[in-house]
Amino acid sequence: MNPDYSAQDVARCHLCKTTVAQSYCDFCHVNLCKPCIGEHISPEYDKHKIVPILERKSTLIFPKCVKHQNRNCKYQCQDCDIFVCSDCAMSTQHKGHEYFKLEELFNKSKERIGKDREELENISPTYEEIAIELENQIANLDGEYEKLTTEMTIQREELHREVDNAINQMEEEIGEIRLKHHNILKEHLNEIKQVQSFMQKTLVSLDEIEESNEVLPTIHYSSIVTEFSNLPPKVNVSMPKFIPKQVAREELSSLIGKLIPLSTTLEERVFTAKKPNTLVRELFGEPEVLNTIDTGHEKLRSVACLNEEQIWTCGVTADIKCFNIQGVIQKTIQTKSRKNPSDIAVYKDGALLHSDWKTKKVYKVKDDQTEEIIRLQGWLPGNLCVTSSGELLVIMLSENETQSKVVRYSGSTVKQTIQFNNDQPLYSGNKKIKFITENRNLDICVTDWGAGAVVVVNQAGKLRFRYTGHPSAGRNERFKPSGITTDSQSHILTSDLYNHCIHILQSDGQFLRYIDNCDLKSPYGLCVDSNGRLFLCELFRGSVKKIKYI
Repeated sequence: MNPDYSAQDVARCHLCKTTVAQSYCDFCHVNLCKPCIGEHISPEYDKHKIVPILERKSTLIFPKCVKHQNRNCKYQCQDCDIFVCSDCAMSTQHKGHEYFKLEELFNKSKERIGKDREELENISPTYEEIAIELENQIANLDGEYEKLTTEMTIQREELHREVDNAINQMEEEIGEIRLKHHNILKEHLNEIKQVQSFMQKTLVSLDEIEESNEVLPTIHYSSIVTEFSNLPPKVNVSMPKFIPKQVAREELSSLIGKLIPLSTTLEERVFTAKKPNTLVRELFGEPEVLNTIDTGHEKLRSVACLNEEQIWTCGVTADIKCFNIQGVIQKTIQTKSRKNPSDIAVYKDGALLHSDWKTKKVYKVKDDQTEEIIRLQGWLPGNLCVTSSGELLVIMLSENETQSKVVRYSGSTVKQTIQFNNDQPLYSGNKKIKFITENRNLDICVTDWGAGAVVVVNQAGKLRFRYTGHPSAGRNERFKPSGITTDSQSHILTSDLYNHCIHILQSDGQFLRYIDNCDLKSPYGLCVDSNGRLFLCELFRGSVKKIKYI
């Protein structure tokens, strides 16, 4: 991401490269600190335009004239369809021609880009729902086919051993059909995910163009909203059916029954804007505690799912413990500094990550081998999140406790810094609790204890919304969020320590409901496993509760 066009980092002086810039030359388009202003404006002083940094880039960057290099093109000749400067417009070559003002074309194109971005942001969740629908079909596929096999087994038992050969042959046919069924849905899901990926890249590109003052790429922008609005057809694959038939023994080989083969149809989809509260129906009536694990941690702070059967936990000591789902400890490791870790997370390959505020490092532990992957200077590593793409998000706090930011890493390489929104800090700078997670739509969600808010930005780091709690009777304490996680339905779950409950939000920040009837006491760190089960740390009890809520 180009720092000149991003609000996600401190603007530095382009001359000295180190000092924070307070001013901007709107003629030369450079950041300037106070000591460097004099050096910059000394030649051709009358041409420079020094403005405060917050008012930068109010002057458009027009293309240079091909014929008159010291002139900018501010018009487009309608007759010749080329950009021209004022000298060109007065020449005999363009005598009597009509002109467009590039500034007007620029403003109109900016409006189109803004509208396209809004439309794509509205369409994007529909693709997410399509992908989830296909994933659910694939997940339930084996269960449906198991029902088919069970029906056939019952028929086989009724007809005894004489029908075994025929039944076995049909079972093989079902296996082939199931594979074909799976491949059809998987292929369609892959197509949907490719379009989703392209859409996300398009949104990032639109954000960059929208923030840019470059005229040519802006006015040459061509909308592709129509392409995304034409939703892919819905794949309807009818399940094969087994129809048993009572027959005499001599007719068994031909009259066992009939297997209706797999059939596939495409049903046209039409995009319609979603109404509020459409996701409420997806939640259970009453959450249920499935299991409670006593970890023995002093002030249990974080939990991370290793898989469906094991979890990692940490508190305010150097011990990081792994438990199975029955609560039996499997392994214990200690931090390098012998101090408590800031947070823990797990890669898809099972490797454990933990951040250490004392050493200012992030470590990776796999096969009992510890590897340093991130080393910081001037910043302390906080809570962690492994993204769906395998990248790492790290919350950082400056050593003087005045600034906080989110940094995205690919391996040990910084890919993105998220800190400001319109030059205002996104996150409070104090050393209060901040947890982080990524949603299914690639939003980045951070709990900011000091600000009493959940702060959500999109993948590009642009603020989407802040959630500051829900006014409810019986919630007497101020909203102070700590742990945060998301689930397969893109719900956002955050723990409310002092009100002893969990808030469940839609992906757009709309409140859905509480989890507050499971004897919760000081809920803190959260995570959700692949089966949609919530694991919740109780800070002072030192226990992890596994809760079924969806």
